[in-house]
Amino acid sequence: MDNDYKQDELVVEGRNAVAESFKAGKTVDKLFVLEGCKDGPLNSIIRQAKKKGTVINFVPREKLDQISKTGKHQGVIAILAAFDYAELDDVLAKAKEKGEDPFIFILDNIEDPHNLGAIIRTANLCGAHGVVIPKRRATGLTATVAKASAGAIYHTPVVKVTNISATIEELKNKGLWFVCADMDGESMYKLDMKGPIALVIGNEGSGVSRLVKEKCDFVASIPIKGDIDSLNASVACGVLAFEIVRQRMQA
Repeated sequence: MDNDYKQDELVVEGRNAVAESFKAGKTVDKLFVLEGCKDGPLNSIIRQAKKKGTVINFVPREKLDQISKTGKHQGVIAILAAFDYAELDDVLAKAKEKGEDPFIFILDNIEDPHNLGAIIRTANLCGAHGVVIPKRRATGLTATVAKASAGAIYHTPVVKVTNISATIEELKNKGLWFVCADMDGESMYKLDMKGPIALVIGNEGSGVSRLVKEKCDFVASIPIKGDIDSLNASVACGVLAFEIVRQRMQA
């Protein structure tokens, strides 16, 4: 993921520059701080990051040098989001405004920015009202994501949450039900996926985490006929999403 930071041109380095980013209200996805270094200026930046709910990573100098574009990071690097995040209520309001049952994508630790961009594009094209991603162990809204979304990021709200499981509970209380993608699930053609629904897509390697899967109402599989056993995360998301579209059109 470090290479993506270099390409995105959203890397802010040095104490003054990072502090000014927070003061200016920029959305900071991640903060990397030199481990063991807690002088006055750095402590001030860390306080600002905590206040904003930014993910803080204390890392060795080698990691900072790897991410750095200038070689003058002064022990702190901020990764800015290319776009502002929405709130969950914004997504639900969008569905209500359109007079539609909510249709949301929940992404459980998607790490590849190209996959996230492609999924945001799919969300827009299939009429989903928004995409939910976690703060930790996942890619944020980098410039690579924006480019891969082919403009969909301008139209599809993306919400960043602290805890996916807690968010599922919150949405269940608002009447949504949940289907997650897993190769061991029931065929998607046998499931009723109409009504207020959230589609849960897991990590590229490990899939949907056990805790998140346990909170889902259904586990859906895509019939596979080839010689390999799984689809790319963004492709699987697209296949399932448009089966949901098909069912919604027939409702």
